[in-house]
Amino acid sequence: MSGLQLLWFILIGVLFSGYFFLEGFDYGVGMSVQTLAHDEHEKDQIIETIGPIWDGNEVWLLTAGGAIFASFPYWYASMFSGYYLILFIILVGLIIRGVSFEFRSKMPGNKKKVWNWTLAIGSFIVPFFFGILFISMIQGMPLDAAGNMKAGFTDYINLYSVVGGVALTLLCYLHGLNYLTLKTLGPVRDRARNYAELFYWVLYVGLVVFAVLMYFQTDFFTLHPITTLSLLVVIVALSVIANVAVAKRKEMLAFLASGLTMIALVSLLFSGLFPRVMVSSLTHKNDLLIVNASSSPYTLHIMTILAFTILPFVLAYTAWTYYVFRKRIKHPKFDVEGEVVNAG
Repeated sequence: MSGLQLLWFILIGVLFSGYFFLEGFDYGVGMSVQTLAHDEHEKDQIIETIGPIWDGNEVWLLTAGGAIFASFPYWYASMFSGYYLILFIILVGLIIRGVSFEFRSKMPGNKKKVWNWTLAIGSFIVPFFFGILFISMIQGMPLDAAGNMKAGFTDYINLYSVVGGVALTLLCYLHGLNYLTLKTLGPVRDRARNYAELFYWVLYVGLVVFAVLMYFQTDFFTLHPITTLSLLVVIVALSVIANVAVAKRKEMLAFLASGLTMIALVSLLFSGLFPRVMVSSLTHKNDLLIVNASSSPYTLHIMTILAFTILPFVLAYTAWTYYVFRKRIKHPKFDVEGEVVNAG
């Protein structure tokens, strides 16, 4: 395995980490529109927290997909053909979620209901089915010697993949709640904090089930026992830190801890896969390895130059965007201190 092959495997992991750190709270905020808000004013307030940034966060997913296509074409071919229906459902979720922002903003108050639901449903579909995709992939799929996947329903949808989908969705929801406590004022902020304190206890149960199933359903503990166990401990520790930070009203710490939990989860999946990119459930001889799934050394070399030339500008632009829109969003009926404004 060459250094460039390893570098691009790590870079793809970094891109997915950035995607779930940034877009993860977007999905949580989207689900909060129907689960947290009590009226249209609160829904407007919630949506306004991500209005200027949600579409920029999705660039990380497009970049990750493009990086797989260019650096690991055989991985791209196997995964995108084998997971065609799952990825189609994810795409539908992204579409209905994206259009809901535009259509909702142009509708009168009494006609926003359908777009509130499409936003919430789309925000649920994407992380849930990404969880299904990644967990079934680390379990192993029926991959033949040519890299073709011929999977049945239970290869995609089974106990572990569903637990993984629920766990990732819950992590996104909690990440979104922590973001809302950081970005809002008034009742939404207090309610988001209360919901987060409750759902972290649900998350602990989910993480235990997830870890037990990982032990029995994957070979991570056999191939990488120390790394796997260490990252699972990190995930639990970060969840506890976020929970304590929520209780103590350390909002930035809670948000960063929940975001780092996402990064630790992606790190767990990628480190467990290494040195593979796809696991075959038929025989490990059919596993798709980093070394034989990548592009030519020349392609990887050119891509590396381009990536490290453009990436600093992308990061700088992203940081500037978040700096410009750093202020908290107020409920229109409440002042800065959360007191009701006298409309008369």
